[in-house]
Amino acid sequence: MLSQLPKSVRQYLIVTGNYWSFTLTDGALRMLVVLYFYQLGYGALDIALLFLFYEFFGVLTNLFGGWLGAKWGLNRTMNIGLFMQVVALSMLLLPTSYLSIPWVMTAQALSGIAKDLNKMSAKSAIKTLVPKNANSTLYKWVALLTGSKNALKGVGFFLGGFLLSVIGFHHAILSMVIGLGIVWLASLYLLKEDLGKAKNKPKFSQMFSKSREINILSAARLFLFGARDVWFVVAIPVYLTSQFHWDHWRVGSFLALWVIGYGLVQGLAPHLTGKKQNHTPSGSQARFWAILLTLTPAAIAIGMQNFDQTLEILLGGLILFGVIFAINSSLHSYLIVHYASEDGISLDVGFYYMANAMGRLIGTVLSGWVYQYDGIIPCLWVSFGFLALTSLISFWLPKNQLH
Repeated sequence: MLSQLPKSVRQYLIVTGNYWSFTLTDGALRMLVVLYFYQLGYGALDIALLFLFYEFFGVLTNLFGGWLGAKWGLNRTMNIGLFMQVVALSMLLLPTSYLSIPWVMTAQALSGIAKDLNKMSAKSAIKTLVPKNANSTLYKWVALLTGSKNALKGVGFFLGGFLLSVIGFHHAILSMVIGLGIVWLASLYLLKEDLGKAKNKPKFSQMFSKSREINILSAARLFLFGARDVWFVVAIPVYLTSQFHWDHWRVGSFLALWVIGYGLVQGLAPHLTGKKQNHTPSGSQARFWAILLTLTPAAIAIGMQNFDQTLEILLGGLILFGVIFAINSSLHSYLIVHYASEDGISLDVGFYYMANAMGRLIGTVLSGWVYQYDGIIPCLWVSFGFLALTSLISFWLPKNQLH
């Protein structure tokens, strides 16, 4: 049946399948590391530092990976990413006594490189597979890929908490090594060789975007994701565990459901933002949804400071934040693919996701540092400040659709 589908659709399904598989292990690994090392006695800042290289090397990978994708082809960068994740997971199979902070940080560095090679390849590949000027179709495909990825990342969170509770850390890692290794071998055989390769040999200096729209969108993206990760990555799971005595299973399940719901909203974003009226996103919509999101962490912080139902306010606010954040993220994901140059698209997408990774890096470090010294509420106010900057920067995005 697959052989009867158009070639572009078959390639899209392979790219999406690779992205899904990788994302499942990435989400599970994050939850395993947070919960397992907290169980071993690590503090919030120590756990945040375990992800420092993961995010830092994500910044470098997106910068260089976009250039490599245009030079070598997106099939190669995607397959390299899959292989590096297998290696990173394998490094964590050592006995617990050998899992020192430097060793785990090194494994996380490889995983960060792998994740952003995979993401950049998948997002760039879509534009090469969609007919030119089919903006409505492009928006739908981007939203589906992004939404399904985040839904599966939520499943990965659930899987990580479940496996840690049932079979333990090392057996969980081993099962992911085997599963992703099979996906990597299949991808080597099935993925088209010249996918996304630039017609003109890209110069190393072209890694930095010269497009005004992409530079503005990248700056907005940096603060958008910093605002999420400053309270979500470390502060939320540690807060729920330490203050309300939630076990691994409960923390993993809640965060999994949050990310799954977040992914579903991303997939529905085209319908929520006007696709039924044949409208595709513009800078005006990105600005509106950024301003709306800015109000959310401030409202949560004020509620937790003034009312006794702190858990209910936090969880309810987190759900509302997730819905609005998902729409923001989906709008940005479409705009970068739309703004990007047709030839060597991975250069522009790589630069944009470099900013994304920088935001995650800043947010992750602040999540551990601010929470450890001041608690969850200051994390929310930092998030508010970052989102205010996102909203301000979004005023410089083109108000109308570019063609």
